Amino acid sequence: MGERDARRDGHDELIAACQRVQTDWFRLRAERLGGHVWEDGPLLWTDGPDGQNLMFPGAVPLNPVIEGIERARANRRTIVGAWLSSETDASALANAGFERGWAPWWMAARLDRVLPPTDPRVQLGPHAGDAEAEQEHDGSGALLTLATLEPERVFYATASVDGIHAGHAWSFVDGDVAGVFDMDVRAPFRRRGLGAGLLQTVAAAARDAGATTAVLNATPLGSLLYRAQGFSRIGEGATWWLHL
Repeated sequence: MGERDARRDGHDELIAACQRVQTDWFRLRAERLGGHVWEDGPLLWTDGPDGQNLMFPGAVPLNPVIEGIERARANRRTIVGAWLSSETDASALANAGFERGWAPWWMAARLDRVLPPTDPRVQLGPHAGDAEAEQEHDGSGALLTLATLEPERVFYATASVDGIHAGHAWSFVDGDVAGVFDMDVRAPFRRRGLGAGLLQTVAAAARDAGATTAVLNATPLGSLLYRAQGFSRIGEGATWWLHL
Protein backbone atom coordinates (compact mmCIF):
# COMPACT_ATOMS: atom_id res chain seq x y z
CA MET A 1 0.00 0.00 0.00
CA GLY A 2 1.37 3.39 -0.99
CA GLU A 3 1.52 6.45 1.23
CA ARG A 4 -1.39 8.06 -0.62
CA ASP A 5 -3.57 4.94 -0.19
CA ALA A 6 -2.71 4.75 3.50
CA ARG A 7 -3.60 8.40 3.97
CA ARG A 8 -6.91 7.92 2.14
CA ASP A 9 -7.75 4.87 4.28
CA GLY A 10 -6.91 6.88 7.38
CA HIS A 11 -9.21 9.68 6.26
CA ASP A 12 -12.01 7.22 5.47
CA GLU A 13 -11.70 5.80 8.98
CA LEU A 14 -11.85 9.29 10.51
CA ILE A 15 -14.85 10.26 8.37
CA ALA A 16 -16.63 7.12 9.56
CA ALA A 17 -15.81 8.21 13.12
CA CYS A 18 -17.22 11.69 12.41
CA GLN A 19 -20.47 10.15 11.22
CA ARG A 20 -20.68 7.71 14.13
CA VAL A 21 -20.03 10.37 16.76
CA GLN A 22 -22.55 12.80 15.29
CA THR A 23 -25.16 10.04 15.08
CA ASP A 24 -24.53 9.05 18.70
CA TRP A 25 -24.68 12.72 19.76
CA PHE A 26 -28.05 13.26 18.08
CA ARG A 27 -29.27 9.95 19.52
CA LEU A 28 -28.15 10.86 23.05
CA ARG A 29 -29.80 14.28 22.90
CA ALA A 30 -33.06 12.76 21.70
CA GLU A 31 -33.11 9.90 24.21
CA ARG A 32 -32.06 11.98 27.20
CA LEU A 33 -34.29 14.96 26.51
CA GLY A 34 -37.62 13.34 25.75
CA GLY A 35 -37.30 12.73 22.02
CA HIS A 36 -37.38 9.57 19.94
CA VAL A 37 -34.99 7.36 17.97
CA TRP A 38 -36.18 4.69 15.57
CA GLU A 39 -35.06 2.52 12.66
CA ASP A 40 -37.03 1.88 9.49
CA GLY A 41 -35.25 -0.58 7.26
CA PRO A 42 -31.78 0.87 6.57
CA LEU A 43 -32.75 4.30 7.91
CA LEU A 44 -31.97 5.60 11.39
CA TRP A 45 -34.01 8.62 12.49
CA THR A 46 -33.56 10.85 15.52
CA ASP A 47 -36.12 13.38 16.71
CA GLY A 48 -34.99 15.63 19.54
CA PRO A 49 -33.51 19.08 20.16
CA ASP A 50 -31.89 18.93 16.73
CA GLY A 51 -35.26 18.35 15.04
CA GLN A 52 -36.00 15.23 13.01
CA ASN A 53 -32.94 13.97 11.17
CA LEU A 54 -31.97 11.02 9.03
CA MET A 55 -28.47 9.94 10.07
CA PHE A 56 -25.93 8.75 7.47
CA PRO A 57 -27.71 5.90 5.71
CA GLY A 58 -25.74 3.71 3.35
CA ALA A 59 -28.77 3.51 1.06
CA VAL A 60 -31.90 5.65 0.89
CA PRO A 61 -35.03 3.79 -0.26
CA LEU A 62 -38.00 6.02 -1.04
CA ASN A 63 -40.80 4.35 0.96
CA PRO A 64 -39.12 4.68 4.40
CA VAL A 65 -38.30 8.30 3.56
CA ILE A 66 -41.99 8.98 2.86
CA GLU A 67 -42.93 7.30 6.14
CA GLY A 68 -40.41 9.47 7.96
CA ILE A 69 -41.90 12.59 6.39
CA GLU A 70 -45.40 11.56 7.50
CA ARG A 71 -44.13 11.08 11.03
CA ALA A 72 -42.61 14.56 10.94
CA ARG A 73 -45.93 16.01 9.80
CA ALA A 74 -47.76 14.20 12.60
CA ASN A 75 -45.30 15.65 15.11
CA ARG A 76 -45.70 19.14 13.61
CA ARG A 77 -42.09 19.37 12.54
CA THR A 78 -41.45 22.13 10.01
CA ILE A 79 -38.02 20.94 8.82
CA VAL A 80 -36.59 17.46 8.27
CA GLY A 81 -32.86 17.04 7.83
CA ALA A 82 -30.80 14.29 6.24
CA TRP A 83 -27.06 13.84 6.82
CA LEU A 84 -25.23 11.78 4.21
CA SER A 85 -21.85 10.72 3.01
CA SER A 86 -20.96 12.58 -0.16
CA GLU A 87 -21.03 9.24 -2.04
CA THR A 88 -24.56 8.25 -0.98
CA ASP A 89 -27.22 8.27 -3.71
CA ALA A 90 -29.72 10.93 -2.62
CA SER A 91 -32.15 10.61 -5.53
CA ALA A 92 -34.92 9.29 -3.23
CA LEU A 93 -34.59 12.42 -1.08
CA ALA A 94 -34.83 14.66 -4.15
CA ASN A 95 -37.90 12.73 -5.32
CA ALA A 96 -39.49 13.26 -1.90
CA GLY A 97 -39.00 17.02 -2.08
CA PHE A 98 -35.72 17.49 -0.17
CA GLU A 99 -33.28 20.13 -1.36
CA ARG A 100 -29.50 19.92 -1.24
CA GLY A 101 -28.05 21.96 1.63
CA TRP A 102 -24.63 22.90 2.90
CA ALA A 103 -21.70 20.49 2.66
CA PRO A 104 -20.02 19.91 6.05
CA TRP A 105 -16.25 19.92 5.96
CA TRP A 106 -15.13 17.03 8.13
CA MET A 107 -12.10 17.95 10.21
CA ALA A 108 -10.03 16.05 12.78
CA ALA A 109 -7.15 16.64 15.17
CA ARG A 110 -5.10 14.69 17.65
CA LEU A 111 -6.08 16.09 21.00
CA ASP A 112 -2.50 16.25 22.22
CA ARG A 113 -1.89 18.84 19.48
CA VAL A 114 -4.70 21.18 20.52
CA LEU A 115 -3.40 23.96 22.77
CA PRO A 116 -4.45 23.86 26.44
CA PRO A 117 -7.06 26.41 27.56
CA THR A 118 -5.75 29.70 28.96
CA ASP A 119 -8.59 32.18 28.38
CA PRO A 120 -10.12 33.25 31.72
CA ARG A 121 -13.29 34.39 29.94
CA VAL A 122 -14.10 30.75 29.13
CA GLN A 123 -15.20 28.30 31.81
CA LEU A 124 -16.30 24.68 31.81
CA GLY A 125 -19.84 23.97 32.93
CA PRO A 126 -23.07 25.99 33.02
CA HIS A 127 -22.94 29.31 34.86
CA ALA A 128 -25.30 32.07 35.87
CA GLY A 129 -27.06 33.50 32.84
CA ASP A 130 -26.43 30.50 30.61
CA ALA A 131 -29.93 29.04 30.99
CA GLU A 132 -31.56 32.20 29.65
CA ALA A 133 -29.12 32.40 26.76
CA GLU A 134 -29.60 28.72 25.91
CA GLN A 135 -33.36 29.07 26.07
CA GLU A 136 -33.03 31.77 23.43
CA HIS A 137 -30.73 29.48 21.43
CA ASP A 138 -32.72 26.22 21.47
CA GLY A 139 -36.18 27.26 22.62
CA SER A 140 -36.15 25.35 25.91
CA GLY A 141 -32.83 25.57 27.73
CA ALA A 142 -33.10 21.81 28.33
CA LEU A 143 -29.78 21.07 26.65
CA LEU A 144 -27.88 22.33 29.68
CA THR A 145 -29.08 19.31 31.65
CA LEU A 146 -26.95 17.04 29.45
CA ALA A 147 -23.79 18.24 31.20
CA THR A 148 -25.19 16.98 34.50
CA LEU A 149 -26.89 13.85 33.14
CA GLU A 150 -23.71 12.65 31.37
CA PRO A 151 -20.84 14.27 33.33
CA GLU A 152 -18.21 11.75 32.23
CA ARG A 153 -18.65 12.23 28.49
CA VAL A 154 -20.58 15.44 27.80
CA PHE A 155 -18.87 18.79 28.38
CA TYR A 156 -20.20 22.30 28.00
CA ALA A 157 -18.13 25.49 27.99
CA THR A 158 -19.31 29.08 28.10
CA ALA A 159 -17.66 32.38 27.29
CA SER A 160 -18.58 35.51 29.24
CA VAL A 161 -17.61 39.13 28.67
CA ASP A 162 -18.38 41.60 31.46
CA GLY A 163 -20.85 39.12 32.92
CA ILE A 164 -22.73 38.66 29.62
CA HIS A 165 -23.07 35.23 27.98
CA ALA A 166 -21.00 35.54 24.79
CA GLY A 167 -20.82 32.00 23.43
CA HIS A 168 -20.74 28.29 24.09
CA ALA A 169 -19.44 24.94 22.82
CA TRP A 170 -19.97 21.25 23.53
CA SER A 171 -17.81 18.15 23.32
CA PHE A 172 -19.04 14.56 23.47
CA VAL A 173 -16.72 11.63 24.16
CA ASP A 174 -17.62 8.48 22.23
CA GLY A 175 -14.94 5.88 22.90
CA ASP A 176 -11.54 7.32 22.05
CA VAL A 177 -13.05 9.95 19.73
CA ALA A 178 -14.68 13.20 20.82
CA GLY A 179 -17.02 15.29 18.74
CA VAL A 180 -17.06 19.08 19.03
CA PHE A 181 -20.54 20.47 18.42
CA ASP A 182 -22.63 23.63 18.39
CA MET A 183 -19.74 26.01 18.89
CA ASP A 184 -21.11 29.53 18.64
CA VAL A 185 -19.94 33.01 19.57
CA ARG A 186 -22.65 35.66 19.58
CA ALA A 187 -22.20 38.32 16.91
CA PRO A 188 -21.27 41.28 19.17
CA PHE A 189 -18.41 39.27 20.69
CA ARG A 190 -16.75 37.77 17.63
CA ARG A 191 -13.15 38.32 16.57
CA ARG A 192 -11.98 38.50 20.19
CA GLY A 193 -10.42 35.05 20.50
CA LEU A 194 -13.40 33.50 22.27
CA GLY A 195 -13.83 30.77 19.65
CA ALA A 196 -10.31 29.51 20.26
CA GLY A 197 -10.87 29.57 24.01
CA LEU A 198 -14.11 27.60 23.74
CA LEU A 199 -12.57 25.00 21.44
CA GLN A 200 -9.52 24.56 23.66
CA THR A 201 -11.68 24.17 26.77
CA VAL A 202 -14.01 21.46 25.45
CA ALA A 203 -11.08 19.70 23.76
CA ALA A 204 -9.14 19.62 27.02
CA ALA A 205 -12.16 18.20 28.87
CA ALA A 206 -12.53 15.46 26.25
CA ARG A 207 -8.83 14.67 26.43
CA ASP A 208 -8.99 14.38 30.21
CA ALA A 209 -11.94 11.99 29.77
CA GLY A 210 -9.83 9.63 27.64
CA ALA A 211 -10.40 10.75 24.06
CA THR A 212 -7.34 10.90 21.80
CA THR A 213 -8.90 12.40 18.65
CA ALA A 214 -11.41 15.20 18.11
CA VAL A 215 -13.66 15.49 15.06
CA LEU A 216 -16.13 18.12 13.90
CA ASN A 217 -17.89 19.48 10.85
CA ALA A 218 -17.18 23.00 9.75
CA THR A 219 -18.16 25.63 7.26
CA PRO A 220 -15.36 26.97 5.04
CA LEU A 221 -15.27 30.17 7.11
CA GLY A 222 -15.24 28.32 10.44
CA SER A 223 -12.49 26.02 9.23
CA LEU A 224 -9.96 28.87 9.54
CA LEU A 225 -10.30 28.81 13.33
CA TYR A 226 -10.07 25.02 13.50
CA ARG A 227 -6.98 24.88 11.29
CA ALA A 228 -5.25 27.36 13.58
CA GLN A 229 -5.98 24.99 16.47
CA GLY A 230 -4.49 21.90 14.81
CA PHE A 231 -7.45 20.47 12.87
CA SER A 232 -7.09 19.21 9.31
CA ARG A 233 -9.76 18.76 6.67
CA ILE A 234 -10.31 15.07 5.93
CA GLY A 235 -13.38 15.03 3.70
CA GLU A 236 -16.78 16.44 2.90
CA GLY A 237 -20.32 15.34 3.70
CA ALA A 238 -23.75 16.32 2.37
CA THR A 239 -26.97 17.60 3.88
CA TRP A 240 -30.48 17.61 2.48
CA TRP A 241 -33.46 19.54 3.91
CA LEU A 242 -37.21 19.31 3.55
CA HIS A 243 -39.30 22.33 4.56
CA LEU A 244 -42.81 21.23 5.42
